[in-house]
Amino acid sequence: MTAERVRLAALLAIAGLVAGGCADGPYPRPDERPPRESRPAAEAVVTATPQGLRLRGAPWWPAGFNAPQLATNWSVNFGCGAQTDLDGYFGALPANSMTRFNLFQALSINKRTGAMDFSAADAVFAAAEKYGQIVLPVLSPQDGGCADEQFKQRQWYVKGWSTLNPVHGRSVMSFRDWIERAVDRWKSIPVIAGWELVGEPEPSNCTGNHCDLPARTCPPDAAAVLRKFMDDAGAIVRELDPQRLIYAGFAGGGQCGTQGDEFRKVSASPGIDVVEYHDYLRDSLPGDQFNGLGVRLRQAAELGKPLLVAEIGEEAGSCGSLEDRRAHLDAKFVAQRAAGTAGALIWAFVPDPRPDQCTFDVGTDDPLWSLAAERTTVG
Repeated sequence: MTAERVRLAALLAIAGLVAGGCADGPYPRPDERPPRESRPAAEAVVTATPQGLRLRGAPWWPAGFNAPQLATNWSVNFGCGAQTDLDGYFGALPANSMTRFNLFQALSINKRTGAMDFSAADAVFAAAEKYGQIVLPVLSPQDGGCADEQFKQRQWYVKGWSTLNPVHGRSVMSFRDWIERAVDRWKSIPVIAGWELVGEPEPSNCTGNHCDLPARTCPPDAAAVLRKFMDDAGAIVRELDPQRLIYAGFAGGGQCGTQGDEFRKVSASPGIDVVEYHDYLRDSLPGDQFNGLGVRLRQAAELGKPLLVAEIGEEAGSCGSLEDRRAHLDAKFVAQRAAGTAGALIWAFVPDPRPDQCTFDVGTDDPLWSLAAERTTVG
């Protein structure tokens, strides 16, 4: 959800400068390779079939939440929103749901020393495992929000992802090295549903210093560039954690590199097991005949891969009641499951919802919690 992340990142950057911008400490050497953790990979509890996802061998349709702020710890990192009570969150989740969260490199770096500090992310996995909750970590955002604050353009997908762009407290290794470090460190966690490389990837180019949608152009080789990236980056994950699924991260609505039939061509990558669609429209089956959810479901079926609606949200608060939002999303869940989706993750849980504003916020007492419980099924 790019716009929300950008707004949030701007606020956090200011707060981070106040909290840790003047701190002293050693900066890691740019050429320092990440050491291997040498931990065995856990057996995959989530697998994929052309008909959908399976949990421990049983057919599974997960409903759940995006919770991007889980690894925020203001005593350690620059964060991504407010801190979350991890026991409170995971302990309240319905059984067999799924949580998608940010596992960005910046959230594993100490904002004062500039050194790697995995304590905040380790705490997320420990809490998820404690309560037996399935999690889907996202390793990097397209727009750079809550990460290195750099929008990923075409050249990043060509070779920039293998090059270090140091940013104090946010980036101390290339994305290639971060994939290796993250997957190798946490592959032994049994409740991981798989890995998502980039949230909403698109190899577009920006005009000058502006990267908002009207300022972007889409190069003619965008699909080929994105396909090669998914092939190569996915191969790194496969080597380290061969049983776990890799999720595409696509928004699915006709973004650069995945427009029309390009979506199918890129999704055919051996580095993708589960394709994605992100839905913020009011129609039960959103989109048009070129880039709509119905088209994406057909393309996924042709590839024999399940499609997860990894983000689905509707604004509420000052612009509508929480109960009405629940009813609308319930209707979408039912219709989209009947059409062939493999699950739906609500955008987004936050520990500090703003009921007096029009937002996608989902707090701890939101009726969407009961919706996630009702619509999640196993068997």
